[in-house]
Amino acid sequence: MSVKLTAAQDVEMFTSSLAAEQQRELARRLTSFLSQYSHLSDSYIIEFFTEDLWHTLPNSWQPVLQDLSYPQIADLLLDAKHADRRYPSVWPLSLLAFRATAHALAFPRECRRQRGGVSGSVKPEEFLENQSQSSLLGHIFRKHVKPKKQHEIRKLGTLVKGLCEQTDCSRVVDVGSGQGHLTRFLSFGLGLSVTAIEADHTLVAMASKFDGQLVWALEKDKQKQNCSSLVPVSHSSPRHVAGWVNPKASWEAFIEQLWTADCVTEDPPTPSGPSKKRLRGSECQERCQVVQTSSCCGSTDSHGSESTSQHQPSKNESEESSAAENIQPDYPDFVLTGLHACGDLSATLLRHFVSCPHVRGITSVACCYMKITTRENPSPPGLVECPAAPTPGQESPPSEFGYPMSSWVRGLPGHRLSYKAREAACHAIEDYIRRLREESELLRTHCYRAALESFIRDTRPDLRRAGIQTIKKAHLLPFTEYARLGLPRVGLPPGLPLDPQRVEAMLQQQGRVVVYFSLSLLLAPVVETLVLLDRMIYLQENGEPPHTNCNQTFLSTRCTEASSLCRCGQPARPSVRPKLLSEELCAGGSEGSWMRREKSNYICDSL
Repeated sequence: MSVKLTAAQDVEMFTSSLAAEQQRELARRLTSFLSQYSHLSDSYIIEFFTEDLWHTLPNSWQPVLQDLSYPQIADLLLDAKHADRRYPSVWPLSLLAFRATAHALAFPRECRRQRGGVSGSVKPEEFLENQSQSSLLGHIFRKHVKPKKQHEIRKLGTLVKGLCEQTDCSRVVDVGSGQGHLTRFLSFGLGLSVTAIEADHTLVAMASKFDGQLVWALEKDKQKQNCSSLVPVSHSSPRHVAGWVNPKASWEAFIEQLWTADCVTEDPPTPSGPSKKRLRGSECQERCQVVQTSSCCGSTDSHGSESTSQHQPSKNESEESSAAENIQPDYPDFVLTGLHACGDLSATLLRHFVSCPHVRGITSVACCYMKITTRENPSPPGLVECPAAPTPGQESPPSEFGYPMSSWVRGLPGHRLSYKAREAACHAIEDYIRRLREESELLRTHCYRAALESFIRDTRPDLRRAGIQTIKKAHLLPFTEYARLGLPRVGLPPGLPLDPQRVEAMLQQQGRVVVYFSLSLLLAPVVETLVLLDRMIYLQENGEPPHTNCNQTFLSTRCTEASSLCRCGQPARPSVRPKLLSEELCAGGSEGSWMRREKSNYICDSL
């Protein structure tokens, strides 16, 4: 296959620097490969029977794949690191090339120390004693936080702190802050000055409430003089902003919102705790601040929740806007961060980093690639539209979509990624490998849904891929019960007649359904690689070429990406030389750097 990377090229690709030309060549290979197998990445597994997807596979693939056991699917097809491959039959070269190319082109999804091990088998050491509580995160930061998020906020928070030290910048803007878990760790735990921006007013209120509870706990510990190494180094209070970051708005509008957030506050909420008693001392009344800004130049949460309130213009609004414009050049610099920045939000943060002189550094952890806008699909499902149009002069060019960002990828034939392909890129192939090796009963769910789709189409041909949503413990139900619960969700009677022989014939093809889904899942990391590589090339196109001696690797795991970049400018501490920041977030880690005149940009790590 012409797009296949040799083993030597694969090793070189991820152990030495990716020069600009190497990045462009990799992008060309990715688009060529993905366009060749778009019928797999664009297919919906629930249409397995209605579209006869099995017979869309090459004829030579079908007999060698249909009898594979679930562990064999994991070992022979999905797990790139599995060394002891024992094939039950001779595989056609085209299938072997497909698998090898998919593995070779995709960025690794694990940190270096995990490479060579079994996929998904490494548990972070911080959860060995208690799988629900990180031993490295203070108890006050674990409250209301699930284990995965505990790990993320600790790792990302440490990375942001290092980035702030590197850039001599103590201010952080957390975009899509949600309930404020990362914000609290950055502010109370690491002593940074944080402005948190969230579109969902309910989440903003919860974040403020949780801040109050944390302050209450800190005050209680202080009164008991029960200090430990896990007690925060500072009680610096975060500022919570209810607003929406408009991807089409300029960086000037974004800065205006931040200026407004620093100048306008409401009465702070009373810190709350289990006893709901007021804290001793008046200082604790100023811990939490909530501000509201115009939604057209505000913020969005990481999952695209839309702000419902609208900015009420005052009679002096134009004067205030003019004053904001005058104050912008003096606005203090800050580091931009976003944990699980949904859809176009991650692309917007990168564009602000490139364009805005006040953004000294950025960490971007992306998710929900299917919500990224493209020229072919400018309004994908789940996209949050701007609640109010930007004012004249604040719009970004209409050609700027979430993908592709770079001119190079935009000019490549076959660069288009469908909604389904981008949605699949959010899937954790490691979790599916574990299910296959355990021969989990959960594997029958796709077959159930595909079979039900057949009966739905028979009755209502216009209902294509109708949303049934999750049926609780569907894998433990007989199909007839699953259908009885699912049919009313699409407006069909629960007692719709089902041909027992036809049902049995479809359920016997569960193995084929699992194989086909595994083939499409194999392309998920490849699609994600193209999205991330496009962003790398975009940054290259908007900066100076990298030094040839800079190690430059970029990778991601599951549905998230983390990149850390910074502008050092001329440091206030001349003795501090620009250095490479390297961290591991969740299961992944990498490092690399870009160097510009009087600036240094670092890109590292992944979730």
